[in-house]
Amino acid sequence: MIYRKLGANGPKISAIGLGCMSFAGFFGSTDDRSSYDCLSAAIDMGIDFLDTADVYGMGKSETVIGTFIKSHKNSFKIATKCGIVAGPDRSFNNSETYIREALSGSFKRLGVEYVDLYYIHRREQGRPIEEVAQTMRKLIDEGKIGGWGLSEVSPTTIRRAHAVTPLMAVQSEYSLWTRTPEVGVLQTCEELGICFVPFSPVGRGIFAQNFPDINDFEDKDFRRNVPRFQEPNYSDNCRILECFKTFCTDNGWTVSATALAWILDQNTTMVPIPATRYAKHLNEWADATTIAFNDAQRAEINRLLPIGFAYGDRYNESQWIGPEKYS
Repeated sequence: MIYRKLGANGPKISAIGLGCMSFAGFFGSTDDRSSYDCLSAAIDMGIDFLDTADVYGMGKSETVIGTFIKSHKNSFKIATKCGIVAGPDRSFNNSETYIREALSGSFKRLGVEYVDLYYIHRREQGRPIEEVAQTMRKLIDEGKIGGWGLSEVSPTTIRRAHAVTPLMAVQSEYSLWTRTPEVGVLQTCEELGICFVPFSPVGRGIFAQNFPDINDFEDKDFRRNVPRFQEPNYSDNCRILECFKTFCTDNGWTVSATALAWILDQNTTMVPIPATRYAKHLNEWADATTIAFNDAQRAEINRLLPIGFAYGDRYNESQWIGPEKYS
């Protein structure tokens, strides 16, 4: 494992983190034992950065992590999030009162009194981001969080927030088939010394060794409603990706390790957080930090998977509520 800085003044963390959304069953049924085994495997692999949120299983993911770290103290730097008010009519709340209550709940579930990074999961559009930045400054000064971050926001929001209270991290979906952050977000983060954290860097499983069988998706699997995983888009995407899989095999790399290595190759400020609930999947990522592309290989990846190649959007209309659009 190699290590990178979590923002300009943050701690060093593993260059690959672990997204813990899967612990809450977003991509199919899971159990606590599998999640604990996955966390143990992460430690063995040198991964020391976990990403979770209060809304993942309505606290389930945080509770799993909290139970595990009772007997594995100081093994991880932890990032969690708040701001999404769950319900049939999902809404967003970035008020100081809500943020403080949410953080207190996360502390209780995680069994801690401090987290290294605290994100606003979704921006409340009616509230000035400068007000939110001031709230996060108070939490930093009180020693409750090491730094703060934003998720799925525009370059202008990043600049406005950072001018009030410097951001430690910004996260958005980013992978070989989702490259929207290249339209300003990546450049802004690099300029301001903000760590960029790509979530879904292996495309919600599309860059696994074997394509997911969409017929096996459980009713609560998030991907059932994602246009890219629906026909005829899905078959078209798999057809294109077969060539990329052959490229990976020819070079002796797993598909997921290659997808992660591609992200790490973009610049030294990115820390992708692939998500899984199974220890065996971590083994497929193991070589990601050792892959070094030459110019010919970079060009071949760009030829096989040009920007915008994916059929279908990454979210459906209801899932698009919350993320900022900026291009």
